[in-house]
Amino acid sequence: MRCAGNRLSRRGFLTVGGVAGLGLTLADLLRLREARAEQKHYDFLEAKAQSVIHIYLPGGMAHQESFDPKPYAPIEYRGELGVVKTNTGEVLCETLPKLAQVADKICVIRSLTHGEAAHERGTHNMFTGYKPSPAIIFPSMGSVVSHEYGPRNNLPPYVCIPGQPNEFAGSGYLSSSFAPFSLGSDPADGGFQVRDLNLPGGVDEARSARRRSALEAVNEHFARRDKSDNVGAMNTFYERAYSLISSQQAREAFNIAAEPDAIRDEYGRNAAGQRMLMARRLVAAGVRLVTLTYGGWDMHNQVTGGMRGQMPALDQALSTLIRDLDRNGLLATTLIMVSSEFGRTPKINGNAGRDHWPKVFSVMLAGGGVQGGTMYGASNATASEPEIDPVSPADLATTVYHQLGIVADSELMAPGDRPIEIVKGGDVLTNLLA
Repeated sequence: MRCAGNRLSRRGFLTVGGVAGLGLTLADLLRLREARAEQKHYDFLEAKAQSVIHIYLPGGMAHQESFDPKPYAPIEYRGELGVVKTNTGEVLCETLPKLAQVADKICVIRSLTHGEAAHERGTHNMFTGYKPSPAIIFPSMGSVVSHEYGPRNNLPPYVCIPGQPNEFAGSGYLSSSFAPFSLGSDPADGGFQVRDLNLPGGVDEARSARRRSALEAVNEHFARRDKSDNVGAMNTFYERAYSLISSQQAREAFNIAAEPDAIRDEYGRNAAGQRMLMARRLVAAGVRLVTLTYGGWDMHNQVTGGMRGQMPALDQALSTLIRDLDRNGLLATTLIMVSSEFGRTPKINGNAGRDHWPKVFSVMLAGGGVQGGTMYGASNATASEPEIDPVSPADLATTVYHQLGIVADSELMAPGDRPIEIVKGGDVLTNLLA
């Protein structure tokens, strides 16, 4: 669980000797830290972002055919697709014409870089801000946010659409009580209904309350005998489940059918559109971090056709999400992040595709205190490595946490009472913040 207060970083402890010279004892410092912990919710209110929508594109999306085209490179590097000019005078790939019209509200980081060319390892990097370790699985950003701030408005703090996409999107070494709530089905499906959201047939509110009292008695018995994480996590799970089921407002947040047909059409009646619309409903209702996945981007073969097939739905849904949040006054406090585990090789391969390439790729941010209309960093002429301002996954995660009011080098407690920083070695990318 959290070490006391969880707001004084490791480097903060190094100041103990210095503050002793000012007449402060270690006990004084610990009291200050405890007082700082009590300010946690105030800090959140002062944060630039109240919520995050993380749009994850699994498989490794080609940066050349999306956010970082190279129109002046030789054909074997630039590929077959052209470019579209944005409303800020920059260029994106022709696959993103609608996003180009709202480019004044987005920031594209064109210099993400890490060294992991395997899907699982790259995914771990991007969900946690840490390089993979054989000794420990680090918690995802969603689970850290859940740990730090907990539920709001009786809604789960961390939701995955349509389900948890990979093991690294989970709680890692934290208690499983901080794992994501998964919808269990796709909002784009006909007759969509969130799993376990309603009371079973024949069970009314009074009967549910009796069941809850009996369950609490059983849980108390086992809790006295077993202090394991599983018991505490299950208690937390049931408490949150009852809060969700008993709150009409919380249940209504998942009711995508309540959206007007015109809005559902604007997003697109497909997986990308309805998942992003659901994400908008959830953050508007109080969910702190939503992770949604769309598509499969591991295009070793026929990258041109693959991108032409999947990008239109993404382009429509993403541009609509930005406009919709903006017109509802939510974009300023909702941070959108579009990421993938890595990019694709600079040169087209023999199968007209691109292979794995972690040395440079792109991430898009919007809202939540990020400066719109910007391109941060740059890749070189063939999109093979960063040329300006390389950005690591740790830098990206540290910046997201900063916008949420979370100090990234604060410490969490891993098994064995081992303190570990939320993110180690990352820097806040202040130049891309508004």
